[in-house]
Amino acid sequence: MAYWLLKTEPEKYSYFNLEQDINTVWDGVNNPLALKHIRNMLIGDLALIYHTGKERQIIGIAEVVSHPYADPTLNDPKRLVVDVKALKKVSVPLQLKQIKQDAEFEHFELLRLPRLSVIPVSEFYWQRLMSLTKDTK
Repeated sequence: MAYWLLKTEPEKYSYFNLEQDINTVWDGVNNPLALKHIRNMLIGDLALIYHTGKERQIIGIAEVVSHPYADPTLNDPKRLVVDVKALKKVSVPLQLKQIKQDAEFEHFELLRLPRLSVIPVSEFYWQRLMSLTKDTK
């Protein structure tokens, strides 16, 4: 199993929308590195849902429920998507400023590549983030 962080603009599609929809196509990614990360996703991988904009916080956990496939709304086989389903809202939302203040996250891609919308999360960082959100999954 791999771990990911997926960024979303909450005004357009929030974790709460995902909870209502139960699952969705995670689309709109066009950065080549982010698309490479989507290409590496497997069914059963877990993802943190991160609200961008004014919120800048981890708000929920989702599961990848499909293999990557070409976005059916576009005529571009390189533009991949995956289906994700909501698992749970985190017990304590984790703000970006809290992550930045923690020296353990010095090399975390969220801080190194802040504009990237799909970020791999190592086992170490996943466990650390889960402890900060008071979650165990």
